[in-house]
Amino acid sequence: PWTIGLLTVATVLAFGIGSLFGALISWPGMTRLVHIFVPILMTFAAIPYYLLGVWLIFLFGIFWPILPAGGALAYNVTLAFTWEAIVSIIRHGILPAASLVLAGIGFWALGMRGMMITTMGEDYMKLAEYKGLSPRRIFLWYGVRNAVLPQLTALAISVAFIFSGAVLVETVFAYPGIGSLLFRAIQLNDYLLMQGILMFAVLAIGVALLAIDLINPLIDPRISHGARTED
Repeated sequence: PWTIGLLTVATVLAFGIGSLFGALISWPGMTRLVHIFVPILMTFAAIPYYLLGVWLIFLFGIFWPILPAGGALAYNVTLAFTWEAIVSIIRHGILPAASLVLAGIGFWALGMRGMMITTMGEDYMKLAEYKGLSPRRIFLWYGVRNAVLPQLTALAISVAFIFSGAVLVETVFAYPGIGSLLFRAIQLNDYLLMQGILMFAVLAIGVALLAIDLINPLIDPRISHGARTED
C-alpha cells in the first residue's frame, strides 16, 4: 500500500501537470512567461529520480529542515485512521513524491507539446475555429482531448520505468514500500522474494495496459466506432 499510494499520487500529478503544461506551451497566444519554463522542464527531465531525491533531502531535510528526510511515519505516531497519522504520512511522502513528480513533469510536458503541435495542424481544429467556437473549447475538447491519447498509452507503458525508479527513491528515503523490500531482497540474495516482486510488477503493467484500453474508447469514440465498422 505504501508504494501504490506513493506511485499513484506522483504519477497522476506528473502526468496531469506535465500534459497540461505541455499543451499550454504549444498553444498560440500563450505568454512568454510560460515558455521560460521549457529549459527548466528539460533539465528536470534529464535528472534521475534518486539524484533529485538526494537534493531534496539536503535542501528541505537538512539545510532547511521543514520536512522529514526519511521514513513514512513519525516514530511517535501510531499507524491508524487518525488526523495525526494522516498528516504524518503526507509530510513524509512529500519529498519522495516530489522527486518523482519533478523528474516526470518535463518528460510528459515535452511529449504533450509535440502531440499538440501535430494536432493543431489537423482539419478539425481549423473547422472548429471557423465555426466560431471559443478558444477554451477548442483547446480542451479538440486539442488536448486528441493529443492526450498517445500520452495515455505511454503512461501505461511507463509504469515499469516508474516502478524501477521508485526502487531507488524508496531506498534513498528509507520508505517502506516494494522498492525498499526489493533492495533488501537483493542484499540477502532472496531469489524467491525477488521473483514475487517482479511478478507483481509485471501484473501491475498488464493491469495498467488493460485499463488504458478500456479508457481510450471513452475519450475517443472513434476507437469503438472503428471496431463496430470492422465487425
